[in-house]
Amino acid sequence: MVRMISAVSVVDALADDVRRRLFSADLPSGTAVTEALLAEDYNVARSSAKAAIEKLTTEGLLQRGAHRSARVPVLTVDDVRDIYRTRLRLESSALRELAAERRVPETAVAANQRVREAGTALSTGASMASVEPDMQFHASLIEAIASPRVERMYRSLVDEVRLCMAQVQGRSLLGVDQIAAEHHEIMEHLRAGDAEAAVSCLDGHLERARERLVDAISDL
Repeated sequence: MVRMISAVSVVDALADDVRRRLFSADLPSGTAVTEALLAEDYNVARSSAKAAIEKLTTEGLLQRGAHRSARVPVLTVDDVRDIYRTRLRLESSALRELAAERRVPETAVAANQRVREAGTALSTGASMASVEPDMQFHASLIEAIASPRVERMYRSLVDEVRLCMAQVQGRSLLGVDQIAAEHHEIMEHLRAGDAEAAVSCLDGHLERARERLVDAISDL
């Protein structure tokens, strides 16, 4: 089957679609992603396939060893803990700035409403429909401090979180109601100007999500 992509920039469009497939687990962890494979799948020149692979490798979404084909990373327990530790550092800094202004981004409020609307929580975790608004809630906190460099760093982390979730196929997620309630608590602390309470709530929130992911990856 020849996959069709929109003609924005062949390389960017190709990279975007491969990224989507990575996050949906259509390309599972450990899968080789070669120039020949992409060129055939998408009916593009091998040079375009190579450029797309290099772009995704630079973003950390593919890994390539010396003289080896690029592969979808297999994220470990140590990777998950480092990703979440780094998330906490960046998001805590954003919360302190927002609390100093008693400011709650409207985008965070809207994202959390979408979390609530994502559906009934499953017995072992949340509906996958809650993943994107959950990620957007956290991203909105970073975006609100208006630092393009921090945003770039954070986007890279979020992409790795999505890879983690694809690797365990959602088995590690918290319940929708719990996610929304903890987001709401963080926002209430921001409104009250209580930075340390907001950070403490965030710490617990990320820790619970992290340990669910760690448990799920350990079971693979």
